[in-house]
Amino acid sequence: MTINFEHEINRLRKESNAVILAHYYQDDDIQDIADFVGDSLDLARKAAATDASVIVFCGVKFMAEGAKILNPTKKVLMPDEKAGCSLEYSCPSDKFAEFKAKYPDHIVVSYINCSAEVKALSDIIVTSSNAEKIIRQIPSEQKIIFAPDRFLGSYLIKKTGRDMVLWNGSCMVHERFSEQELVKMRIRYPNAFIIAHPECPPDILKYAHHIGSTSSLLNFTAEHQGKEFIVLTEPGIIHQMKMKSPNSVFYEVAGLIEGACVACNTCPYMKLNTIEKLYLCMKNQTPELILPLDLQLKALKPLTKMLEMS
Repeated sequence: MTINFEHEINRLRKESNAVILAHYYQDDDIQDIADFVGDSLDLARKAAATDASVIVFCGVKFMAEGAKILNPTKKVLMPDEKAGCSLEYSCPSDKFAEFKAKYPDHIVVSYINCSAEVKALSDIIVTSSNAEKIIRQIPSEQKIIFAPDRFLGSYLIKKTGRDMVLWNGSCMVHERFSEQELVKMRIRYPNAFIIAHPECPPDILKYAHHIGSTSSLLNFTAEHQGKEFIVLTEPGIIHQMKMKSPNSVFYEVAGLIEGACVACNTCPYMKLNTIEKLYLCMKNQTPELILPLDLQLKALKPLTKMLEMS
């Protein structure tokens, strides 16, 4: 018997009083059935405010952890517990603790794309949407460590003029965009706006007409109806862009993996979630994200600070 996943997910959502949160990088069918679709900041706010009994997080593990930290009494489910993050993996908490100890007079500002353990070692969490705003609120004499994304960190140094110490981490999706392929597309589509996420390397960002978070990129395309766009972030966002700017044209940029050109820069971890796994996790109420209470409490402080400063 063929299962109507949409019908069954809607039934299970009502029965369990669940809310489905989905990141922009999820597959189209998951975005379409979610209660809320957004970037990390949007979803953190939704997770903090929800009165649902169950939070089903269609994204990656650090996002689900954030939902649990902000709502410790709620059940948090993930369609696939193996949905991790290359940027998170580039910053092991034990190594980061050693790094932090070298700079005792610095506060730690960490990008939300990190583990709960790294959040617990941080003073303030930021997203690409609010990082500049939050850093500008920190007194100029206060020294800062920024982790884990060195490209976002270097971009923020240029924007704010702050001399921050950077952890050497990066996102596999944004890091592997090919400058050579981007130049080819720029020549092929001379009228297209080049829009980029600040997690991209500087040699990519220098070509961009607009740099911003996933929400910022989405808003930029909505404000420029009927135009062409070369999109330098995970291509899952293009689904929302097409809905908000239906007369526009969107181009993906190839990346390089071990010298070989690839068609697009999809995040393999985001794509572990599928509509079938979403149905099964809601049906079986598993896998459930569990975090030790003491870790939740330590990680809650910098997340709360982020929401206050946003």
